[in-house]
Order: sequence, then C-alpha cells, then structure tokens
Amino acid sequence: MADEKIEPLNFEQALAELEKIVTSLEQGNVALEQSIETYERGEALKKHCQTLLKAAEDRVEKIRLTADGTPNGTEPLDPE
Repeated sequence: MADEKIEPLNFEQALAELEKIVTSLEQGNVALEQSIETYERGEALKKHCQTLLKAAEDRVEKIRLTADGTPNGTEPLDPE
C-alpha cells in the first residue's frame, strides 16, 4: 500500500487507508523506519483528503429564495 499512488484514490478510499494507518501506529507494533514511512503516507493521505473535501465544499451551493420562499437560483455556500 505504501507504494501506491494517492491521487487516484477517492475521499472514502483515502480516509479508510488513513484510518488503518492511525490504528497501526497507535498499536506501536511497527519498526521505527516503517513507522516513519507509514506516518509520511498518512500525512500525504490527510492532505489529499483535505484537498478533496475543499473541492467538494467549493461545489456545494445554497439555494437563494425570493421573499415568498420560492427558489430563485443558487449562490456559493461561503461567498468570499
């Protein structure tokens, strides 16, 4: 798994692998060098998940309503 590319993973796949890494590191049954490599992959997976989550958030839109409550288009969830 450590040699597999991260970019093709979707959010759920990356998160599942990250959870396995956390569990593995918490158990402490891994040699130091392997722990470091595993931790580095975990950091890369975390960054990938954050990027995917941000992209999803950017796509989320909230519905604009008219005064009478009728939907009238969309706007970004968090306009800047």
